[in-house]
Amino acid sequence: MDFDACVQRLRSGAAVKFPPDANSVAFAQHMDGQDKLRHLRDEFVLPTKASLKKKALDGKLPPQLTTTDAVNGVNGHAADEQCLYFVGNSLGAQPKAVRRHLDAQLETWASIGVNGHFTDMADSPLTQWQDMAEDCANKSADLVGASPDEIVIMNTLTINLHLMMASFYKPDAKRHKIILEWKPFPSDHYAIEGQVVWHGLDPEKSMVKIEPDAGTSLIPTEKVLRTIDEHADETALLLLPGIQYYSGQLFDIPRITAYAKERGIVVGWDLAHAAGNVELKLHDWDVDFACWCTYKYINAGPGAIAGAYVHEKHGKVEWADGRPTYRPRLMGWYGGDKSVRFNMDNMFVPTPGAAGYQASNPSAIDLASLSAALSVFNKTSMADLRSKALVITAYAEHLLNQMLTEQPAGEKPLFGIITPSDPLQRGTQLSVLLREGLLERVTQALEENAVICDKRKPDVIRVAPVPLYTRFEDVWKFMQVLRGALGLKQQ
Repeated sequence: MDFDACVQRLRSGAAVKFPPDANSVAFAQHMDGQDKLRHLRDEFVLPTKASLKKKALDGKLPPQLTTTDAVNGVNGHAADEQCLYFVGNSLGAQPKAVRRHLDAQLETWASIGVNGHFTDMADSPLTQWQDMAEDCANKSADLVGASPDEIVIMNTLTINLHLMMASFYKPDAKRHKIILEWKPFPSDHYAIEGQVVWHGLDPEKSMVKIEPDAGTSLIPTEKVLRTIDEHADETALLLLPGIQYYSGQLFDIPRITAYAKERGIVVGWDLAHAAGNVELKLHDWDVDFACWCTYKYINAGPGAIAGAYVHEKHGKVEWADGRPTYRPRLMGWYGGDKSVRFNMDNMFVPTPGAAGYQASNPSAIDLASLSAALSVFNKTSMADLRSKALVITAYAEHLLNQMLTEQPAGEKPLFGIITPSDPLQRGTQLSVLLREGLLERVTQALEENAVICDKRKPDVIRVAPVPLYTRFEDVWKFMQVLRGALGLKQQ
């Protein structure tokens, strides 16, 4: 089976027909052999079967295989075998570069103290502290399809949503509604509701929740557009997820954005599950603002510093009568232009672009971790990552669907895939809705076999074969464990 031919079909929205031997380790290894990104796995530290049992620190990292090592453990020791890590949609694996970048940051701090703000150290992977956020913005441009000036690295996701809504949600007597989806990640719901209440409005009247079609977890694009039409004259803001965290549905960001903006609605996107996962062109799509975290597909570590995008037209700084004019926002000293930041004259002059929306000095420790994570993306492109993701996710879907064909006729299905089957309407996550009562049995079997994936009660497991470090062989092994948990024959 030709890898590139699969990519072409999937990018056109067509399904791929896998051969009869697809459910075999030989086929999986054949696909791995064609994967031009397979070397990127060596950029990560993955837990092993032994390290997952750790209860105390011992100064040792899990021994790491390389792409040329045997797959059944270092020197044949099963305990050294890497786990099957399918939870990058929750927390990405650790890039090896993180330790080097953090060590460089700590050495700089220890050696020159406060001068680290203004000093570029030779032989360091990092720039001086005051430029680190800008450096990370430069490295993030390909991930979200924006110019570096439209990106700001700061805070965490929910705080950035609040900062963006403080500037972009301007309700009045006529336009006061926010259109959102029915079941956003709770923090998004809290942030939106909090902004509505902050403005003295009633969430029951000012929050419009788009429901999925009956019997599914999916919201068709046409339903989003109808909702926009129904509430257009009263809507101040549309704020949706690029990818819905529970179902894995990828929304049609360009079409929805254009449709809403034609009706005078400000458009923002939460890209927590999209950034680093799918190709984005935020500037070309004329998105007003967007926010994302960096600890999922971008792999910057738990609770890592987040990113935000502001279209260039909203970041302009002009002058009139000797004073700067700019879009109102919540202001802080670190949003001030570096040329006047230390003047201490209480005249706020924003940095042009998204950086002018910063309020506080970002953590150099956090930025070091993100810089390390982004250095891996600099070794590839989002186009190549998306291509592999399309194929490896389709392979996982094929093996899941094959299980359903092996059930006795008339028996209630063991599971259903609630993520769209259209490859262009999903990222690299498949959400599997198990038959009621199976979740605990399945998750126990996965844990016992060193398989890490995400569960969402009452009955869903989310499986994410992240292309940076997941092999086709990993997908095949995962499915063998799942087969055993479901009482199906293993290969």
